[in-house]
Amino acid sequence: MNSSRQDSLSLKELKQQARRLRSDIAQDAAPISHSKSLEMVAHQRGFKDWNTLHASASNRPDFEKLSLGDTVTGRYLGQSFRGEVVAIRTIKLGQLYHISIQLEQAIDVVTFESFSNFRRRLNCSVDHRGVSPAKTSNGEPHMILEL
Repeated sequence: MNSSRQDSLSLKELKQQARRLRSDIAQDAAPISHSKSLEMVAHQRGFKDWNTLHASASNRPDFEKLSLGDTVTGRYLGQSFRGEVVAIRTIKLGQLYHISIQLEQAIDVVTFESFSNFRRRLNCSVDHRGVSPAKTSNGEPHMILEL
Protein backbone atom coordinates (compact mmCIF):
# COMPACT_ATOMS: atom_id res chain seq x y z
CA MET A 1 0.00 0.00 0.00
CA ASN A 2 1.15 3.51 -0.70
CA SER A 3 -0.97 5.54 1.73
CA SER A 4 0.41 8.52 3.54
CA ARG A 5 -0.63 8.15 7.20
CA GLN A 6 0.32 11.81 7.74
CA ASP A 7 -2.50 12.91 5.40
CA SER A 8 -5.21 10.81 6.99
CA LEU A 9 -5.03 11.62 10.69
CA SER A 10 -8.22 11.30 12.74
CA LEU A 11 -9.93 14.27 14.37
CA LYS A 12 -8.60 13.10 17.73
CA GLU A 13 -5.02 13.08 16.40
CA LEU A 14 -5.47 16.50 14.77
CA LYS A 15 -6.73 17.98 18.05
CA GLN A 16 -3.80 16.43 19.92
CA GLN A 17 -1.46 18.00 17.39
CA ALA A 18 -3.08 21.39 18.02
CA ARG A 19 -2.62 20.95 21.80
CA ARG A 20 1.07 20.10 21.34
CA LEU A 21 1.51 23.12 19.06
CA ARG A 22 -0.19 25.38 21.60
CA SER A 23 2.04 24.03 24.39
CA ASP A 24 5.21 24.45 22.30
CA ILE A 25 4.34 28.04 21.37
CA ALA A 26 3.49 28.89 24.98
CA GLN A 27 6.95 27.75 26.08
CA ASP A 28 8.77 29.79 23.43
CA ALA A 29 6.57 32.85 23.01
CA ALA A 30 3.27 34.39 24.06
CA PRO A 31 0.52 31.84 24.78
CA ILE A 32 -2.17 31.33 22.12
CA SER A 33 -5.73 30.06 22.43
CA HIS A 34 -6.72 26.51 21.56
CA SER A 35 -8.84 27.77 18.66
CA LYS A 36 -5.82 29.62 17.26
CA SER A 37 -3.74 26.43 17.43
CA LEU A 38 -6.52 24.52 15.61
CA GLU A 39 -6.49 27.17 12.87
CA MET A 40 -2.69 26.88 12.63
CA VAL A 41 -2.91 23.09 12.24
CA ALA A 42 -5.47 23.55 9.47
CA HIS A 43 -3.24 26.05 7.63
CA GLN A 44 -0.21 23.73 7.97
CA ARG A 45 -2.25 21.01 6.25
CA GLY A 46 -3.32 23.31 3.42
CA PHE A 47 -6.88 24.02 4.56
CA LYS A 48 -8.56 27.42 4.69
CA ASP A 49 -9.59 27.03 8.34
CA TRP A 50 -10.29 24.50 11.09
CA ASN A 51 -13.93 24.02 10.05
CA THR A 52 -12.86 22.95 6.56
CA LEU A 53 -10.24 20.53 7.91
CA HIS A 54 -12.77 19.19 10.45
CA ALA A 55 -15.34 18.52 7.71
CA SER A 56 -12.73 16.79 5.56
CA ALA A 57 -11.48 14.61 8.42
CA SER A 58 -14.94 13.65 9.67
CA ASN A 59 -16.06 12.60 6.17
CA ARG A 60 -13.06 10.29 5.83
CA PRO A 61 -13.67 6.63 6.64
CA ASP A 62 -11.94 5.38 9.77
CA PHE A 63 -10.30 2.47 7.93
CA GLU A 64 -6.65 2.95 8.83
CA LYS A 65 -5.37 0.14 6.63
CA LEU A 66 -6.58 1.60 3.31
CA SER A 67 -6.73 4.99 1.67
CA LEU A 68 -7.92 6.23 -1.69
CA GLY A 69 -5.32 5.57 -4.35
CA ASP A 70 -3.72 2.62 -2.54
CA THR A 71 -2.72 -0.38 -4.62
CA VAL A 72 -4.15 -3.57 -3.14
CA THR A 73 -4.03 -7.27 -3.87
CA GLY A 74 -6.31 -10.05 -2.80
CA ARG A 75 -8.84 -12.61 -3.92
CA TYR A 76 -12.39 -12.00 -5.12
CA LEU A 77 -14.68 -15.00 -5.66
CA GLY A 78 -11.57 -17.17 -5.78
CA GLN A 79 -9.71 -15.05 -8.35
CA SER A 80 -6.48 -13.20 -7.54
CA PHE A 81 -6.46 -9.48 -8.33
CA ARG A 82 -4.41 -6.31 -8.10
CA GLY A 83 -5.99 -2.87 -8.31
CA GLU A 84 -6.41 0.66 -7.01
CA VAL A 85 -8.80 1.70 -4.24
CA VAL A 86 -11.13 4.25 -5.87
CA ALA A 87 -13.75 4.58 -3.10
CA ILE A 88 -14.14 3.79 0.60
CA ARG A 89 -17.30 4.40 2.60
CA THR A 90 -17.96 3.60 6.24
CA ILE A 91 -21.00 1.39 6.75
CA LYS A 92 -20.52 0.64 10.45
CA LEU A 93 -17.70 2.59 12.12
CA GLY A 94 -14.76 0.36 13.01
CA GLN A 95 -16.53 -2.73 11.73
CA LEU A 96 -17.71 -2.61 8.11
CA TYR A 97 -16.66 -0.64 5.03
CA HIS A 98 -17.75 -0.56 1.39
CA ILE A 99 -14.80 -0.36 -1.00
CA SER A 100 -14.48 -0.05 -4.76
CA ILE A 101 -11.35 -1.30 -6.50
CA GLN A 102 -10.41 -0.59 -10.11
CA LEU A 103 -8.50 -3.66 -11.31
CA GLU A 104 -5.32 -3.55 -13.35
CA GLN A 105 -6.62 -6.53 -15.36
CA ALA A 106 -10.15 -7.87 -15.66
CA ILE A 107 -10.88 -11.10 -13.79
CA ASP A 108 -13.50 -13.76 -14.53
CA VAL A 109 -15.76 -13.97 -11.48
CA VAL A 110 -17.71 -17.01 -12.70
CA THR A 111 -16.42 -20.55 -12.22
CA PHE A 112 -18.92 -22.18 -14.59
CA GLU A 113 -17.11 -23.55 -17.67
CA SER A 114 -19.60 -22.45 -20.34
CA PHE A 115 -20.10 -18.92 -19.04
CA SER A 116 -17.82 -16.01 -18.12
CA ASN A 117 -18.28 -12.64 -16.48
CA PHE A 118 -15.18 -10.44 -16.56
CA ARG A 119 -14.97 -7.46 -14.22
CA ARG A 120 -12.60 -4.48 -14.08
CA ARG A 121 -14.15 -2.94 -10.97
CA LEU A 122 -15.01 -4.68 -7.73
CA ASN A 123 -17.48 -3.33 -5.16
CA CYS A 124 -17.63 -5.15 -1.87
CA SER A 125 -18.15 -4.73 1.86
CA VAL A 126 -15.22 -5.75 4.07
CA ASP A 127 -14.50 -5.73 7.78
CA HIS A 128 -11.51 -4.06 9.47
CA ARG A 129 -9.34 -7.05 8.43
CA GLY A 130 -10.24 -6.66 4.75
CA VAL A 131 -12.47 -9.75 4.68
CA SER A 132 -16.04 -9.63 3.39
CA PRO A 133 -18.78 -10.99 5.64
CA ALA A 134 -20.63 -12.33 2.56
CA LYS A 135 -19.60 -15.86 1.67
CA THR A 136 -19.88 -18.14 -1.34
CA SER A 137 -21.80 -21.43 -1.15
CA ASN A 138 -18.57 -23.22 -0.12
CA GLY A 139 -18.11 -20.85 2.85
CA GLU A 140 -15.28 -18.72 1.40
CA PRO A 141 -15.54 -14.93 1.83
CA HIS A 142 -16.36 -13.08 -1.40
CA MET A 143 -13.31 -10.85 -0.95
CA ILE A 144 -10.10 -11.22 1.01
CA LEU A 145 -7.69 -8.28 0.85
CA GLU A 146 -4.00 -8.79 1.61
CA LEU A 147 -3.42 -5.99 4.12
